[in-house]
Amino acid sequence: MNAPEHRVPTVMHVRCPDRLPEDLFRQVLEQLAELSPVVQALPPTAMVVELKGALRYHGSDTGRLGAILRVRTLSRLGVDVRVGIGSSITVAATASAQVPLPGGVLAITPRQTAGWLATLPVEALHGIGPRQAQVLHDYGIHTVGLLAAVPTATVQRLLGGRPGRTASDRARGIDPRPVVPRALPASATVRYAFTRHVLDGAEVRATLLELVVRLGMRLRGRGQVARALTLTLRFAGGGSWEKSRRLQAPTAHDDDLRSLAYQLMDAAGLQRGRLTALALRGEDLLDADQVAEQISLDTAREDRLVAEAAVDRVRAKFGPRIIGPATVYRSAS
Repeated sequence: MNAPEHRVPTVMHVRCPDRLPEDLFRQVLEQLAELSPVVQALPPTAMVVELKGALRYHGSDTGRLGAILRVRTLSRLGVDVRVGIGSSITVAATASAQVPLPGGVLAITPRQTAGWLATLPVEALHGIGPRQAQVLHDYGIHTVGLLAAVPTATVQRLLGGRPGRTASDRARGIDPRPVVPRALPASATVRYAFTRHVLDGAEVRATLLELVVRLGMRLRGRGQVARALTLTLRFAGGGSWEKSRRLQAPTAHDDDLRSLAYQLMDAAGLQRGRLTALALRGEDLLDADQVAEQISLDTAREDRLVAEAAVDRVRAKFGPRIIGPATVYRSAS
């Protein structure tokens, strides 16, 4: 006889090894969809599954469901995943992080949750960042059990109002967030391949600016905005470097994209690396009409946005390369 659902963990958190290519990440999502229709993608390396419906079909052995998923991803895709199962997103995500590499399954039942969480170092609790962990350590709070024992009001004084409340609740296994079905967001990528090996310098910066302009045009033409950028550098000899960062707010404006793209390039710390190609990818895309435009008191920025819209109209009428930043055209001449 199957155990009642409220006595078994109903959330599965899956971690992929490192960052998977987008097509492979999608294939892992498809394997999850065979177990449950409620799958939330958390790119680039994780996903969450609601198991309530799956339990009715597959039975109440959630650990077995995790093992089935791992076997399928390993045999079909060559991807060994780490699976955590718990009564909430926090418990499941914390469990998946505790699975040793390369992969495995850790299921925590509701009865085990409090005792299991209590033994973990505070930084192991899902959602606790390095700075929060350091503050807690400074006050002698080294384990999740100690964090759960501290009054919520005290934790709020240490970490701030909302973050403190969230950390205190999660230390006690409280996390009411539902699993929200969400497919892997679309992305938009622009690339440039050099005809010869190029060292970092003015030519590379001009090329990166050209990619920013092209990406912005593509996003605005689609009526989309990006929430993150990924810069990929390819080097002579076949090596590559890639880094992603979130934008401060969803955007498709050239100024915003350029600022973050330059930060990513600076983060590469290039010395004498010979570049062969660049790629800039806008990720975690949204429809532009889903993002509220904030009223700005920055008149210079507002003027640039008006000019950008006018430039887009000119490009739509006369071609994409009829107008643009002087640096880009100077590098192409």
